[in-house]
Amino acid sequence: MTGPTVAAPRETPPANPLAEFLLRLGDDRLVLGHRLSEWCGHAPILEEDIALANIALDLVGQASAFLAAAGEAEGQGRTDDTLAYFRDEREFRNALLVERPNGDFAVTILRQFLFDAWSVLLLDALKTCGYAPLAAIAAKALKEATYHLRHSSEWVLRLGDGTDESHARAQRALDDLWRFTGELFQTDAVDEAVAGMGIRVDYAALRSRWNDMVSDVVKRATLALPADQPAATGGRRGRHSEYLGHMLAEMQSVARAHPGATW
Repeated sequence: MTGPTVAAPRETPPANPLAEFLLRLGDDRLVLGHRLSEWCGHAPILEEDIALANIALDLVGQASAFLAAAGEAEGQGRTDDTLAYFRDEREFRNALLVERPNGDFAVTILRQFLFDAWSVLLLDALKTCGYAPLAAIAAKALKEATYHLRHSSEWVLRLGDGTDESHARAQRALDDLWRFTGELFQTDAVDEAVAGMGIRVDYAALRSRWNDMVSDVVKRATLALPADQPAATGGRRGRHSEYLGHMLAEMQSVARAHPGATW
């Protein structure tokens, strides 16, 4: 699969690891939600246009809850809107996977599936964590994420076991995205610090379950798992691809043009 779970390179722990952990959860969903919103009016069929828009709304709603919690945890008066629209690229903590461009429909679906499988397992672990605000958000988000996973899994099966063209595109998407999945399971000083607050996630066990889940769907879709390869990392520490900067410029443009505006 994607190799053993490893620790990320050690850096100076942030002053507020709880806020940092919540930012990661929020940024993943904010960035992926915006990516999916880019399909509005462009999906291959009307039904899927509506489905992707609804999933995007779910993800942005989850992001709002996680970012609001992060703002409260850091205690500097920043709201979910402030964190979404008035941070620069280096301040975002999303995994590199979610900022990848949409590409063709197969790329979008495989990106979504790989994230959904991870998200469902992570939220399931967090819903019983010792930090009540996070547990409550995770329990609610899990219901939505479970639907997202069912939707993306069905599309992986449909594309992989469809025409020669859809199969080839799905396999190419899986091959291209695979190196970005390792970052989802890396641990660092932030994870170690929040474990002392009751937020404990067994990433090795989570990765094993994710591997099984992904392998099952990929096999039934007649696709082949890519060979192990070095993980592309850096997003959790604010080192992103050029794609995030372009996306944020568009996403944040109205809020930055009218700071303090209310609607």
